[in-house]
Amino acid sequence: MGRVFLEHLGGARLFSCANCYAYLTNRKHLLSERFTGATGPAFLFNKVVNLTYSEMQDREMLTGHHVVRDVFCKNCESMLGWFYEFASEESQRYKEGRVILEKALVVETEGLHGETVYD
Repeated sequence: MGRVFLEHLGGARLFSCANCYAYLTNRKHLLSERFTGATGPAFLFNKVVNLTYSEMQDREMLTGHHVVRDVFCKNCESMLGWFYEFASEESQRYKEGRVILEKALVVETEGLHGETVYD
């Protein structure tokens, strides 16, 4: 297997894989802390890097029918949450293209203050 190349978005507060500490995203991309995953509380993010994705799956959730992909750490392959491909309920469409990271599977740490972040 070859070398794994990881992206970094920078930021003052960082979220990383709890297993290997690979960088995933920053607080700037956090949309909501009011979600629930299989392990408990979860976060909804607009942008997350260094993930791999499963095949699409139909899933019935508390908020209706969704088509999702499970997401895994690109570095250590730990499951971290899921990616919303499609929501059947109009009121849930804001989730499409967004990522859920489960709080128990990620860590939040201090980043670099005053850093310029390029999107």
